[in-house]
Amino acid sequence: MKKPIFTGAGVAIITPFTEDGINFPELGRIIEDQIKGGTDAIVITGTSGESATMSDAEHRAAIKFAVEQVKGRIPVIAGTGSNETSYAVALSKYAEEVGADALLVVTPYYNKCTQKGLVAHYTAIADAVNIPIVLYDVPSRTGVSISTESYVKLSKHPNIVAVKEANGDLSKILRLKAAVGDDLVLYSGNDDQIVPILSLGGKGVISVLSNVAPKETHDMCQAFFDGDTEKAAKMQIEYADLIDALFCEVNPIPVKVAMRKLGYDAGPLRMPLCEMEPEHEAKLEVALRNHGLLK
Repeated sequence: MKKPIFTGAGVAIITPFTEDGINFPELGRIIEDQIKGGTDAIVITGTSGESATMSDAEHRAAIKFAVEQVKGRIPVIAGTGSNETSYAVALSKYAEEVGADALLVVTPYYNKCTQKGLVAHYTAIADAVNIPIVLYDVPSRTGVSISTESYVKLSKHPNIVAVKEANGDLSKILRLKAAVGDDLVLYSGNDDQIVPILSLGGKGVISVLSNVAPKETHDMCQAFFDGDTEKAAKMQIEYADLIDALFCEVNPIPVKVAMRKLGYDAGPLRMPLCEMEPEHEAKLEVALRNHGLLK
């Protein structure tokens, strides 16, 4: 039985940028507000953190900063995925060296490797480190999906402990859970499927919603764990409009705009991401107001 890295809501935290780098003072402020809000883990340099646009130096600096800022209060999970296995290995080893508690490793993108290649990729990373790895399956963004058979193989590695499942197919997730049992901890990768995945034995969510509503996302999970499934389901439904608004354009465009509206110096989006269309921004603002997040 694999031990969860966290239970509840881990935030897929944004990266506040300046015109020429990372705004570390503001990143520290955001991390502190997340911890005060009850977030159960910080996921730094994930895809929601625009890691694909970071230089290697920025990527490493952000991981190190998050570890030092959090100071062990909650787990820090470092996004170290790449479509180049050797780079993913090097970045993963660095994250371990500077004190990250775990790694989030997205499937290789564009290369579209075979399942055999996928297993080899993850095994190479897992063999190189001694901290837990969360597999990240998000085929809509990468073009590659982890098959149930590959999950079974990967679940045998002691360092591969969990999966962030964002394929959107609850039937597939059901079959994944049936195949691996407790050999892989299950986390939702979609904010609109938090409670459904908890009902399949999931231990939480790696969440975009948590950026703007850390307490509420944590409380949704906690209600489920406390046995109040009615409350958890009600919260899932009530926050559907905000979740929809946060994904009305490609992530992380809306959440970064939302964080600006909430008073954070989130800074620019890095190209090729661009600013929201006005009608989508208006929808986002209405949703934030509906939930009392924006006065």
